Amino acid sequence: MPSDFVPAWDDDVAPIPARRGIASWLFDNLASERGRWALWLPVFMGAGIGAYFWLTFEPPFWIAPAGLAAGAAACAAIGRVPRFGAWLVPAMAVAIVFFGFGLAQLQTWLVAAPVIEHRLGPVEITGKLIAVDPLPEGTRLVIAPSTIERLSADRMPIRIRVRLRHGAPDLIPGEWLTLRAVLMPPPGPAMPGAYDFQRRAWFDRLGAVGFALGTPMIVPAPDGSGPSRLWALIEATRTNVTARIHAALPGPTGGIASALIAGETHAIPPQDAGAFRDAGLAHILVIAGLHMGMVAGIVFFGLRAILALIPFIALRWSTKKCAAGGALLVTFLYLLLSDATVSSRRAFVMCGLMLLGVLLDRVTLSARTLAYAAIAIMILAPESATGPSFQMSFAAVAGLVASYEVLRPRLSAWHAHAGRGRRVALYLFGIALTTVVTTVATMPFTIYHFNRFPLYSVLANIVAVPITGFWIMPWAVLSCVLMPFHLEALALTPMGWGIHVVGAIAHGVTSLPGAVLRVPSMPPEGLVLLTIGGLWLCVWQRSWRVFGLVPMAAGYATLIFVTPPSILISNDSKLVAVRSAQGDYMPSHGHSGNWTEDNWTQRAAATLDGAWPRHGDSADGRLSCDGAICVYKAEGRTVDIVRRRDSVAAACRSADLVISPVAAHYNCSGATLIDSVDTWKRGSHAVWLSRDGISIESVRDWRGTRPWTHDPVPHRSRDGDEAD
Repeated sequence: MPSDFVPAWDDDVAPIPARRGIASWLFDNLASERGRWALWLPVFMGAGIGAYFWLTFEPPFWIAPAGLAAGAAACAAIGRVPRFGAWLVPAMAVAIVFFGFGLAQLQTWLVAAPVIEHRLGPVEITGKLIAVDPLPEGTRLVIAPSTIERLSADRMPIRIRVRLRHGAPDLIPGEWLTLRAVLMPPPGPAMPGAYDFQRRAWFDRLGAVGFALGTPMIVPAPDGSGPSRLWALIEATRTNVTARIHAALPGPTGGIASALIAGETHAIPPQDAGAFRDAGLAHILVIAGLHMGMVAGIVFFGLRAILALIPFIALRWSTKKCAAGGALLVTFLYLLLSDATVSSRRAFVMCGLMLLGVLLDRVTLSARTLAYAAIAIMILAPESATGPSFQMSFAAVAGLVASYEVLRPRLSAWHAHAGRGRRVALYLFGIALTTVVTTVATMPFTIYHFNRFPLYSVLANIVAVPITGFWIMPWAVLSCVLMPFHLEALALTPMGWGIHVVGAIAHGVTSLPGAVLRVPSMPPEGLVLLTIGGLWLCVWQRSWRVFGLVPMAAGYATLIFVTPPSILISNDSKLVAVRSAQGDYMPSHGHSGNWTEDNWTQRAAATLDGAWPRHGDSADGRLSCDGAICVYKAEGRTVDIVRRRDSVAAACRSADLVISPVAAHYNCSGATLIDSVDTWKRGSHAVWLSRDGISIESVRDWRGTRPWTHDPVPHRSRDGDEAD
């Protein structure tokens, strides 16, 4: 490394002498793009966070501080010896990775809270109401309990979530209530690799979930135990806004309006949410950059126009800066109203920096703005970096920023002398381009997390986004202005007309042939390769960015090697599904609608075949049942699924694998066995049959032992008392 090399984040560093060969090519490209190096800061931080959650054991607490200290010491030492300057950037990268690793581990420790160990109830619960979530059927309450019958204070969860079978319109967050409910530990993944609700519950400090028996009763709050006034005001406002929206717009329309205004998506019926998702319009239901930008734009231009009509203000102050300040305040209030989700936080940071740039006469929207937003969110909530909301939100914006960095000169030239018709055409082209870019950018995460890809999203967005921007969102803003005067229905009604149209578009697009491409779950390695390749394309600006296509191609190629499980077993061993010759799953219950079954079919990109035979053979001949045993044969292997304990011994003598819904290890020899004890201890199981043998993976094998994975405790009492 030449002695005059000075790593920096800016482009005004002295030029670096050229070198020869591959090393020279790599060095020259890196040096010429040193102004983009800062964009890798959130990438390395995210890599450290991802590494922490990827582990199957809890690492010692000293690893992150030691790694961070070693990286910092290496940076300091290298900085004193110019000839080793080439190692400065890798040393900094290592330090940042360990910093992200430490953030995730620290957050895991900070949010630690008790979790109940087994089913409990019915029990009487008294506590403070945290949130009220309306559902398509009933209501869901989040409660901070002060007492739970038959549960000691040291094992009391910080929060619990309880579902009411009927609505609770009179409940306001901050109130104290008492109710009877049945509580259970947060459920684990439905199968290895599936969504881990237990981990999400850990970071939400949710120690139990369940359902209420009867109606909650409001009780007086204990002295000094009321919520903070600011928090109570925010939550009460969200609840009040949601209730008034549903009063003006009942049914699915009100659910969608609540999602757009208050970020409350739980009341949207599954069929409508699925239609929006499969049409590529799911982003409309989540408060993110589209909504925050529309609200900021509506307020900015509307307020500026109003201020320009007031001579006293227009002649003394900058209406542009006043409007920017007002828009910044409104977007902050919108952030609070939306419950500050990951996507809304990212959007607020981006919009806030833009509006702050107006106030400081430095209007800019760049990749660095996005990097700052990612760093801020990962510092505040490092666990969010592993979720689809964070990943898809930042992937979409990163793709847009990178694309418009390339296309901005040409688009500006087209727009400069365009007439009205051409401007409309350019607007529609912009929507189409934005949809294509965001669809491609988020495709890896859509496939990995949701196992589906909407093929007609461009068509749906070209029609739906203008309606949302020019009709729905202006009425949404006006409805919030009118709510203090109880006149919100005047704006919500026309807003509902627009929602009806967008909903019809979503359902119409999903009814087209082949509207959704279903894809089996991508291996984590494939997602990593796609992420690295996508970042390489988005971060760099020189022609070497095209080499990012190589890991992206390798990432998509991993889908070729995905083999769905032959057999799936639920965590209570009561539900078993076997794969038919056509690739569908036959569940032992013989019906659909079960949450576990839905997860199984989603991850395998399969459908349910309800033809599990009670007696006789299945249509493909793979499964045959009698009164005691069902025999499944595939890939030259025989699996016996027993129905009674007295059938276990005979099955173990003839089968390669035996699946039992009762404890049977003491009564089985000669065959591999999965019984109720195995599923109780290790969670759901997935089985792959092949000519070479039988491969078995459990949820415990997949995720290991972490703070959010709880060892099961025997539950011996029928009335909910804790086991000894």
